[in-house]
Amino acid sequence: MKTINKDNTWSISSFLENKKYDFSKDNILDILPAKDMDEAFKIISKWDNYSPTPLIYLNKLNKKLKFNKIFYKDESKRFNLKSFKALGGAYAVEKVTKGNKDIIISTATAGNHGRSVAWGSKKLGLKCKIFISEYVSEFRAKVMRSFGANVIRVKGNYDNSLKECIKQSKQNNWQIVQDVAWEDYKLVPKLTMAGYSVMMKEISEQINNEKISHIILQAGVGGMAAAMIAGIARYLDNVPTIIVVEPENAACVLESIKADKVEKISIKKESLMGGMSCDEVSLVPWEILKNSVSHCVTVSDNYISKTVKSLANCEFSDKGIVGGECSTPGIISLIGMSNDSKIKKKINLNESSNILLFGCEGDADEELYQKLLTE
Repeated sequence: MKTINKDNTWSISSFLENKKYDFSKDNILDILPAKDMDEAFKIISKWDNYSPTPLIYLNKLNKKLKFNKIFYKDESKRFNLKSFKALGGAYAVEKVTKGNKDIIISTATAGNHGRSVAWGSKKLGLKCKIFISEYVSEFRAKVMRSFGANVIRVKGNYDNSLKECIKQSKQNNWQIVQDVAWEDYKLVPKLTMAGYSVMMKEISEQINNEKISHIILQAGVGGMAAAMIAGIARYLDNVPTIIVVEPENAACVLESIKADKVEKISIKKESLMGGMSCDEVSLVPWEILKNSVSHCVTVSDNYISKTVKSLANCEFSDKGIVGGECSTPGIISLIGMSNDSKIKKKINLNESSNILLFGCEGDADEELYQKLLTE
């Protein structure tokens, strides 16, 4: 694993300290209440085939970087849907439909959210319409169709697919189950986040009294990152250093924290990390992220293939791990920050650190995963 050594440096693209950082447990739990997270766990843990996903010790990577421990939450094993998103969309579908079989569900997706919504709709015997952009792979579309969803492809990016979803849903009186919030649409994104928080509940029971000192959270529109922060407020006894990582071409959280307001960015080039290639942070997550994130980093696509292969080839741990493109940024940013002595010192990364990373998907896009493995 000489690739981690400083003579062939892995690096981050940018680093930002949040000048407005002020972790307030009360404020966070006002936005995503403890009772909502507890209810999500109570319901989801009773679903068929539920079991906590593994928390893997990346012992080989840890030996190179010389920390105390590096934990990796492996969401490739989540309900055979291969992504943490299985927890959110399907849970929101169940909550908003309340047993009504006449409701038609709709959503826009870059892939994994739509898979969860389609799966959740099928479980409940509901019709489902899913809008995807021209950049979403046909493989992902086929998976959603396999759950009975009607998949509608829209020209342009994710934003275009969301606009078309909203437009057609209003015309046809479909129930939108979206993981993005906007004015007058905040309940469903909160339900989705409550579903995601199950991960932190599981982690709190898996770490065996270890204190997590640093947590690196992937952000697209920010839902998963904000849900994990709410989970920290609810389930952990301490507050780790909270770092958000984004693609360098889609750093909407970093730019919003820099501007101290929601900042819509222009994506010049779509990232390989398609599920994270988002131009605007969602409103509900923003209310949590703006003060609770201590630092933001961005990473390029250059290390994705290398990281996917290292996970699979047991270079980071004793066991091979199937981690898709959006599972790589936590590892990439951790190695990159470790290779920068100033940043490492600033965020107190040292031999006593316990770092938590999220492998938020497996080979959810099998064709892309195989391509990344062979590059």
